[in-house]
Amino acid sequence: MPCLQRLSGGEFLLSVHVQPRASKNGCVGLHAESLKIRLASPPVDGKANKALIAFLAKELQLPKSAFTIRSGLRSREKKLVITQGAEESIRQRLGLHG
Repeated sequence: MPCLQRLSGGEFLLSVHVQPRASKNGCVGLHAESLKIRLASPPVDGKANKALIAFLAKELQLPKSAFTIRSGLRSREKKLVITQGAEESIRQRLGLHG
């Protein structure tokens, strides 16, 4: 299963593996079937989830409202729905090839 999948209605499902409390934010490649993202934020009171959405919004140049965490609110393994953007642009900006 690829980490970015097209859903019906022009939406995308992104699988991510989050590493909280990193030295800095960034995409660092693939972790199994997920995109590994390092976040400086701690996993406390939803701060890492908010930081993840803010990071992705900045990287993909989309509004924060374009992202919804579908599963994994309290886990490192998360599935996010992206409601805007073009697949090729998302892949390019996140460094996903193929």
